[in-house]
Amino acid sequence: MPQVQYRGTTRTAAPAVGGVRAAAAATRQALDAALRREPAAPARPMAKRGAALAKLKNRTKVNPRDLSIFTRQFSVMIDAGLPLVQCLDILAGQQANKGFTEALNGVRKTVESGATLANAMREYPRVFDELYCNMVEAGETGGILDGVLQRLSTHIEKAVKLRRAVKSALIYPSVVVFIAGAVITLLLWKVVPIFATLFAGLEVALPLPTRIVIGLSDAVANFALPTSVIIVLLAFGFKLFYRTAQGRMAIDRLILKLPLIGILLRKISVGMFTRTLGTLISSGVPMLEAMDITARTSGNAVVEKAVLRVRRAIETGRTIVDPLRETGVFPNLVVQMIGVGEQTGTLDAMLQKIADFYEEEVDVAVGDLLTAMEPLIILFLGVVVGGVVISMYLPLFSLIGKLAG
Repeated sequence: MPQVQYRGTTRTAAPAVGGVRAAAAATRQALDAALRREPAAPARPMAKRGAALAKLKNRTKVNPRDLSIFTRQFSVMIDAGLPLVQCLDILAGQQANKGFTEALNGVRKTVESGATLANAMREYPRVFDELYCNMVEAGETGGILDGVLQRLSTHIEKAVKLRRAVKSALIYPSVVVFIAGAVITLLLWKVVPIFATLFAGLEVALPLPTRIVIGLSDAVANFALPTSVIIVLLAFGFKLFYRTAQGRMAIDRLILKLPLIGILLRKISVGMFTRTLGTLISSGVPMLEAMDITARTSGNAVVEKAVLRVRRAIETGRTIVDPLRETGVFPNLVVQMIGVGEQTGTLDAMLQKIADFYEEEVDVAVGDLLTAMEPLIILFLGVVVGGVVISMYLPLFSLIGKLAG
């Protein structure tokens, strides 16, 4: 059995604790899940021992749609009474993704050796994330695995829909701006020098817009390589900065404050938070563990910090409403609805209703954003490209006027 060296803190703020623990599944998630049930949590492994921990058993990323279909089929087969190992064997043979097939075969073999389904899935974190494994574990413990798998499938489908909304809002303007930049660069690099040579031969006085465009053309011709290197270095530096805790927090906070995109991303974050938390609670995952998982899967550092702050407040005995309101991240409507759900004992159902509401809001916001962006992008392209072309023809108009005179 693999050995994992860990270090963590107790819930009573006592000195740090640590040691070496044998994990039933050779993953960090398995150790975290085990230690989180004890006073020493959350734990963070410091080193890994054993060949099974040296590398992941599967590095293939599975398409969320394929995972959703597998989960729904798995639920139907479990509900029909088929044995667990037989279900995994049948579903593994139906997958087009070879990596997914290998992962399912590995899960089947681990289950056959006596491990639980959740621990077997934890050996493949690139396929089954922590939310997935914890929900499966709750379903196994409560004897409602088929129902939990149905909720998981629905949750994955809704998450895919939200991601598609983000792509719809960001890809279109990004592609248009990229193409516009490529066209302008091509004009400055190839077309403008031809006009510059013509103007030099005619010895005509150039207006200010034409001189500016020719200057930009010279800059592109002379400094294209250094500029490209600088852009690549800046992008690499931005990526490294975003990987740090301070950088991720600063950038995510800035993104949420953007005029149009920020409002959309805030709605998406609220929808993901309520959907994930509601799914976990309805599947029987304890509240504190559900909050912990929801924070790590929020996708935004600001929301993650707010959720963890709420978790710590709940741990001290407070209700969820007041800490949510104190964060200032979640809208007042969301806080009020969660408060009603908590008082009536229907928190999971209320969270799902909030998620459905915000998904509709996201759809409307994406449509409005694209409608507002289209004329702005067309205006931008017309001004920039048209400005370059007109600047090149201004001296010709002046010369034609002189010749006609």
